[in-house]
Amino acid sequence: MISTTILCIEDNPEISELIVEVLEDEGFAVSVVANGADALAALQPPPDLVLCDLDLPGLSGFEILERARGEGILPLTVPFIFITAYAQRSNQLQARGLGCDDFVSKPIDFEMLVPIIRHRLALARVRAPVKPAFALTERESETLTWVARGKSSPAIATILGVTERTVQFHVNNVIQKTGAATRAQAAAQCAILGIIKP
Repeated sequence: MISTTILCIEDNPEISELIVEVLEDEGFAVSVVANGADALAALQPPPDLVLCDLDLPGLSGFEILERARGEGILPLTVPFIFITAYAQRSNQLQARGLGCDDFVSKPIDFEMLVPIIRHRLALARVRAPVKPAFALTERESETLTWVARGKSSPAIATILGVTERTVQFHVNNVIQKTGAATRAQAAAQCAILGIIKP
């Protein structure tokens, strides 16, 4: 059985040791990093869940989360939970705006933390992306990426160095494969599935 992996980003060794001890007793595999630069590196390959302090050397927890989500290092399906002594409302609002899934204040109530982790992991499994039942050719993917970026068929034809008729041919193929009603719906569906990256 493969263990659920949790990355703990915490610079206080006493707290990180306690987190590791409690979570390993619960059957999780826990790794610890103590600063922002190491945290970004440790996110690849992505763990199943991230616990992160706010106040860290190098990058703050906010900066780690912003870069991890914004640069596509950490998929949206991986829960990110802040654990911090700085639990004021303004920090919670900022954290949620950056894509944080939960916010736990210190001192840590482990009787509360463990159920929160289990709940977030259960939700993540439900939301895990479904493997698409279709595939796009390289040219279809390229064309649809420009559709997702709001380009018209004539503009896409110019960008790709093909005729407008060829662009329309690829767009129609994608619409048929996805079962979408419009090119915009097809582009949105493929972006959600991770087939294209607008």
